[in-house]
Amino acid sequence: MSAALPSRIYPVVDAAHWVARLGQAGAGLIQLRLKDMAPDALRHEICEGIRLARAHDVTLVLNDYWQIAIEEGVDYIHLGQEDLDTADIAAIRAAGIRLGVSTHSDSELERALSVTPDYVALGPVWPTTLKKMPWGPQGTARLTAWKQRIGGIPLVAIGGITRERAPLCLAAGADCVSAVSDFIRMPDPEAQVRAWLAATAGPVTV
Repeated sequence: MSAALPSRIYPVVDAAHWVARLGQAGAGLIQLRLKDMAPDALRHEICEGIRLARAHDVTLVLNDYWQIAIEEGVDYIHLGQEDLDTADIAAIRAAGIRLGVSTHSDSELERALSVTPDYVALGPVWPTTLKKMPWGPQGTARLTAWKQRIGGIPLVAIGGITRERAPLCLAAGADCVSAVSDFIRMPDPEAQVRAWLAATAGPVTV
């Protein structure tokens, strides 16, 4: 059985400075998702994210860049299905890094489970405008089905999730709820973290 995730909320951010801002507000689990950066700038941003995570007691998840994660010492690496084609899972495990994997279909879930992940992400639960997805909305019923299949592995819900929808995901079986826009695209991201923490505290019935 995988260890529980350190938080019920899981902001995804596009720059290292967010790790400090959201960590200070109480977010204990943050994914750093960086795109389209030159190699030197990319490594600098990842190292800054690691530094800020340690300073603010945040568990940091790095998206995609598993080689740098091994070299610099990240808590978790998050891989999409296409990343599983090239990632060295044995090297990731040997480095003591925990692993999360995205899933969108039954076949992808089976593939994710074959690498014994420390969490599985399912999405999009609701429609999302953040990126074009080949899959339609999964709905909360799929969260329930996924959780029944994966048992003790933590389940992360992502895609179109707002503070109001987060408790619905937890009640359906998700262990953790993730979002991008509903944190860093809001006028007061720190207040959003506090509101999400309040919305997801206590019993998960709605």
